[in-house]
Amino acid sequence: MKIVLPGGAGLVGQNLVVRLKDRGFTELIVLDKHKSNLEILKSNHPDITAIYADLAEDGDWKKYFDGADSVVMLQAQIGAKESELFVRNNITSTKHVLEAISKYKVRHTVHISSSVVESVANDDYTNTKKEQEKIVLDSGIDCVVLRPTLMFGWFDRKHLGWLSRFMKRVPVFPIPGDGKYMRQPLYVGDFANVIISCIEYRRVGGVYNITGLEKVDYIDIIRSIKRAVKSKTVIIKIPFKIFSALLKVWAVFDKTPPFTADQLDALVACDEFEVIDWEGEFHVKATNFDDAVDETFRHKKYSKIELDF
Repeated sequence: MKIVLPGGAGLVGQNLVVRLKDRGFTELIVLDKHKSNLEILKSNHPDITAIYADLAEDGDWKKYFDGADSVVMLQAQIGAKESELFVRNNITSTKHVLEAISKYKVRHTVHISSSVVESVANDDYTNTKKEQEKIVLDSGIDCVVLRPTLMFGWFDRKHLGWLSRFMKRVPVFPIPGDGKYMRQPLYVGDFANVIISCIEYRRVGGVYNITGLEKVDYIDIIRSIKRAVKSKTVIIKIPFKIFSALLKVWAVFDKTPPFTADQLDALVACDEFEVIDWEGEFHVKATNFDDAVDETFRHKKYSKIELDF
C-alpha cells in the first residue's frame, strides 16, 4: 500500500511512521515544510520518501498522491502568535490537500481533527480546526475523522515533551493556580495504532473522539514527568494571573513560545471530552498513563530526539 502523510514530520507523523514500518508498510510518502524535523525523519528512516513541501502553496508535491491507497491528513498549525499562520496552515493547506485527493481519486483518507472542535475555548487554533474539519466533511471525499485530545509521546516538541525539558533545566517548576485542571491525555502511540487500524480496515465514514481514557490533573501529570525523568526540581504553585502575565512577557521575546496565554486559558477551561470505546471500535489496547510516560521518557532511542517548534 502507498500511504501519503501530509504534515507527517510532526509529533503524530513521526510516531506513525515508526509503527507503520513495524506493521510492514514500506511505501510511505511524507510531505512537510518543517526542514529540520523532516531531516530528523530522514535520518531515522532513510528508506521512506520525505519531501519538503509547503502545502499552503500549490506545487508539484501533489503528484505524490497519484496511486495512493490512503492519505493521513496531519498538517496543522498548533501554536503561533499570528492568526494568519493558523489560517494558512490549517485552512489553506487543507484545501490544497483535498484538491490532490480529488484529482488522483484517492479512495481512503484519515483526517486528523482535534477534540478542541468541541471545546469552549475561543482562540485561533480552536476556530481554524473547527473550520478545517467542516471543509473536509463537506468535500465529499471517502474519509474517517479522528478527534484526539492532548497527546504526548516520542518526539513531543510541545506539551509534555517541552515540560520535561524545562523541568531538567530549572530548580523550580511553576504551576498555575492549584494545578487541579483535569486533562485526558492521549498517548500518541495508541493514537497511531488507531490510525493504522483505520488504514488496515479501510474505515470510511464517522467522526470519532479519541480521548485519553484516564482523567489526570495537570499537577499530577507534572509529578509523573518528574518521576520518569528523575528530576529534582521543586514544584511550586503560582497565582493564575501572575502566571498568565509571565507568559505574555515571554511571548514578547520568543517568536514561537512553547506555551501561550491562550493555551493557558484552554488548560484551565477543564473541558471534559466524550470517551468512547475506541479500544473495541478500532481493536487497539490503550496504554496505562504511567506506563506511557515511562515509555515516552525512557526509550533508549526516541526519548532522546527533540523536534523543533
